[in-house]
Amino acid sequence: MVATEKNTNKTVMVTGATGYVAGWIVKDLLESGHTVHAPVRDPADNEKLAHLRALAESNSGTINFFKADLLETGSYADAMEGCEIVFHTASPFTINVKDPQKELIDPALLGTRNVLETANQTKSVKRVVLTSSCAAIYCDAIDCASAPNGMLTEDVWNTTASVDYQPYSYSKTLAEKEAWKIADAQSQWDLVVINPSFVMGPAIGGKPTSESFTLMARAGKGEFKTGAPRLGFGLVDVREVADAHITAAFTQKDAGRHIVSGHNTDFFNILSALRDRFGKDYAIPKSAVPKFLAWMIGPFVGLERKFVSRNVSHPWKADNSKSVNELGLSYRPMKETMEEMFQYMIDAGYFRKK
Repeated sequence: MVATEKNTNKTVMVTGATGYVAGWIVKDLLESGHTVHAPVRDPADNEKLAHLRALAESNSGTINFFKADLLETGSYADAMEGCEIVFHTASPFTINVKDPQKELIDPALLGTRNVLETANQTKSVKRVVLTSSCAAIYCDAIDCASAPNGMLTEDVWNTTASVDYQPYSYSKTLAEKEAWKIADAQSQWDLVVINPSFVMGPAIGGKPTSESFTLMARAGKGEFKTGAPRLGFGLVDVREVADAHITAAFTQKDAGRHIVSGHNTDFFNILSALRDRFGKDYAIPKSAVPKFLAWMIGPFVGLERKFVSRNVSHPWKADNSKSVNELGLSYRPMKETMEEMFQYMIDAGYFRKK
């Protein structure tokens, strides 16, 4: 992990502290001696908060829990009081939803507005680090071909997602645009945005609700044993995403967006990275599903045919040079990320050997 400022005990707030990415951010902050304010739905939920309390007990930093809700205006005021830095990571990451407006768009958009308007009213806040996504930059892998030089950059925005198509991507796009609108209308604090690609790697504790774990649980249970589609996307280790947030918070470099992605890859390739270590005991696919077959069976496995057409067999490419040059990131091998995530899931009881 990237170290934060040494011999400095800053008070910071982390929304969504029980989440997948946030857990690693909190870990680094506590290791460096900071005081973390963690707004959560239920501060009395000892089971859900146990891994964070354990981190605080074994490190020099401290953590304090506050009751708050993304959709309750002003509910972050107490947690934010006295904080110089706000990490806003809280936003649902799930694909299969019944009501995209209620389950994705409202929490992302209204939650961001709630947190940042509270920052406007909290004089101690000097910087906000927002967890956005590459989903706010592109909608489908085919979009990469029309990006500058065939590669996504921080200047590109997602223009084709909607509440009816790719609603998660739409929610991240709306939320980030709202963040920039609020940030540009004031001068008290500056905004740094982290745009990760698909986040993988082990968790700090428990069973995260992130779509990353949902997808890998399906793989571990053998759902793709006969083959996986070459669904193009970027991949990044969760620990590098946390590093990016920490560096963005504690350096004086200017605001802006930062693509944080270690590998231009596809779904078949990431599962193939597991074969050497786990292929004997788990049903890791040995071949890719042809696009025409993925298109035919897509609706039966939860994939729209439009999505298959625009994402399968389309190379995903993004320029991560800003994250390397300005945030000092170095990206670990994809094989290491995937093996450590899969082992974590085995240990946590997600699936059994075949």
